[in-house]
Amino acid sequence: MGTSEHYFNCCGRSSLTAPPRPGFPPQSRPPAPSVASWDDFSAFQDNTPAPSPMTRTLSVRPQQPEVQESKFTCIFADLLIPGRGSPVNNAVIGISLADGTISFVGPQSGDIPPELASAPRTHVRCLMPGLWDCHIHYSGIINVDTPLFCQTHPAYMGAAITRGLHETLMGGVTSVRDLGSLVAEVLPLLDAGILLGPNVYAAGAVIGMTSGGCDPTGLPATQVYSTGGVDHHNAWPGTGIEVIADGPEELRRAVRLQVRRGAKCIKVLATGSVLGASDDPEDREFSDAELKAAIDEAKLRRRAVAAHAHGKEGMLSAIRAGAASIEHGSYLDDEVADLMIEHGTTLVATRNVIEAGLLNLDKLTPPTARKMVHLAGSHAKGYATAVRKGVKIALGTDICSAIPDTPMAHGSNAREVVWAVEVGGLTPLQAIEAGTINSAEILGPQTPKKGLIKVGWDADLIALDFNPLEDIRVFMDRDSIRHVWKGGDLVKAPGFVKIWPSPKPK
Repeated sequence: MGTSEHYFNCCGRSSLTAPPRPGFPPQSRPPAPSVASWDDFSAFQDNTPAPSPMTRTLSVRPQQPEVQESKFTCIFADLLIPGRGSPVNNAVIGISLADGTISFVGPQSGDIPPELASAPRTHVRCLMPGLWDCHIHYSGIINVDTPLFCQTHPAYMGAAITRGLHETLMGGVTSVRDLGSLVAEVLPLLDAGILLGPNVYAAGAVIGMTSGGCDPTGLPATQVYSTGGVDHHNAWPGTGIEVIADGPEELRRAVRLQVRRGAKCIKVLATGSVLGASDDPEDREFSDAELKAAIDEAKLRRRAVAAHAHGKEGMLSAIRAGAASIEHGSYLDDEVADLMIEHGTTLVATRNVIEAGLLNLDKLTPPTARKMVHLAGSHAKGYATAVRKGVKIALGTDICSAIPDTPMAHGSNAREVVWAVEVGGLTPLQAIEAGTINSAEILGPQTPKKGLIKVGWDADLIALDFNPLEDIRVFMDRDSIRHVWKGGDLVKAPGFVKIWPSPKPK
């Protein structure tokens, strides 16, 4: 996440017709992929061993007549996009409401299990896995400005985070990887069913170096280190949005502090930022030894590391050290792409933050605006290079603003799928794979069973009235996403938006 003294106040939603953008050639529409037949069901079955059932506490109640509610629901889809693999027509998907998983996938022309035959049904035009945003920040602030991370009251941030979580889910994103915010402290409310939002896999604080992109140098060091330091003599070490560490041992401690906080992944800054007032995106941050110490420690704790890296040297260092993903990759070239393929490193290009910046150059300082214009072209070239070379792509937006109804607001996340096609050069089907299962797999050892429509996997699903394989720009308008299911629970449908979670059974 870059930093700036300004915020994004972008224009309203774009139409489904892509306007020409300076410096970019007109986009030709790729042919729609062929639709698979239902001859082979193996792609939709889960062959992994089933987990042991969770124990439940049962309350004893007097016997009384009661209406038997179905323990299943089913969806009839004209088109099913499974997340990975070819789409199929006329599918039936069964959902077990007991555990929120997919219980059946098959053709409408075949036999449907008895428990689904009488279950409630929903008919949709196009069904696919819920989207992921694997680079997001529930920062809880409006102005994207590093000092505000230290100066804003946590209660203010928490209220804004609550709104952002709900908006994200209503935008069709059912899972996110948060790479720097206070959302870790809000997650117990999500888990307890008090708040409604996506599944969140948080990194806790971004780990940076003294005087680097994480360090608001305009503030007193004692104020920054009260929450951003790693020394136990500080008031609340490692509990802020950003943490400052220097030297291999402090890097190890910074990782441990985030794991203690509940982090499911780790983020380090390997280069400077784009929007910062005093750093440059090509600057190196951390030595090879420091990066290796942080990543080795994270691997010991079964956490994958995301490396913020714009400049080439920072990318190469992070890849060699074992980072699972490169975030941004603005100066990526053939050498970087080849090394990423060799090490199995994923690119998360975060194009949405560039597109929003280009729409708001007048809101930026002249030096930052010049960097943004220069970076837009090199970033697009690097993105296309990664796709051409075959680097694995996952999707993240770098959304970090609490301002609603703008391209940088929570809930507009699906736009990143469009940029993956129009800027990166993926096909629509590849972009959907990047925004679903590829993004889930970026968590490495913490990867959940989400991102595929497959028996035994979580029923995190979205439905659209339009076929995105024919027009990917349907994702520019969140209202095109008509239905959202999270863990089998319908949270959005035409004329219906769930505000709070359903009460959990006692």
